[in-house]
Amino acid sequence: MQASAGAIQLSTFDLAMATILVLVAGLVSLALRLQLEKRLALAALRTVVQLLLIGYVLKAVFGWGSLLAVSILAAVMIVAASRAAVQRSNRSIPGVTWLAFGTLVIVGLVTTLTVTTLVISVTPWYQPRYFIPLLGMVLGNSLTGISLCLDTLLETLAERRAEVEMELSLGATRWEAARTPLREAVRRGMIPIINAMMVVGIVSLPGMMTGQILAGADPLAAVKYQVVIMFMIAAATSLGCIGTALLVYRRLFNEKHQLRAELIVRREN
Repeated sequence: MQASAGAIQLSTFDLAMATILVLVAGLVSLALRLQLEKRLALAALRTVVQLLLIGYVLKAVFGWGSLLAVSILAAVMIVAASRAAVQRSNRSIPGVTWLAFGTLVIVGLVTTLTVTTLVISVTPWYQPRYFIPLLGMVLGNSLTGISLCLDTLLETLAERRAEVEMELSLGATRWEAARTPLREAVRRGMIPIINAMMVVGIVSLPGMMTGQILAGADPLAAVKYQVVIMFMIAAATSLGCIGTALLVYRRLFNEKHQLRAELIVRREN
């Protein structure tokens, strides 16, 4: 372990020592017969490999500093986030990945650009050291909200199909029939970020703030950045949930005010 002007530099030996923490979790799984030790080992291996890979990629992108490199990496991140968002849902509809992709493109770019150009005033606006981490935090939190929103909406429409179709048959418009499921889905998707905002700084110290403090930044300066991050994530999550819900609504309700419930299929896990 070596000290520098900023954070303490970790050696390979230090990382190896940290694996003891994962081994303890594996021993607990063995002792309680949870049968999670293999999945835990795989998850730990993937964590190391994926983080090392992205570390080398970010080092190269930061060195180039070009808009093309940032755009390619951002596109890969959005595609991966889109797939993760829909794969976490127990139900699906045709084209749902593209719906999530379109939503994350708009939400991710709008919120990240707002912060880099108007709040932090980065020059240029695509400076990788700011743009990529901010976009990653937006996507990571937005996909959780979108996944919960999507799962709730599809499950509600599938289970309440008879109720929704009865409302439609009695003269309700497609919006009137879908309004309650849409509201419940968006509310469910917003719960994680709202809960996180309620306890931030008291129960948890977010990664962004912790990382800056470990790097030697003034705690109050780190707090200011974290406030911006939390507000950015809240906006992105709400817009992502609303956008996803509306796109799914347009896909499942046709212009004749009919519910196309046959498009909802249960995902094979």
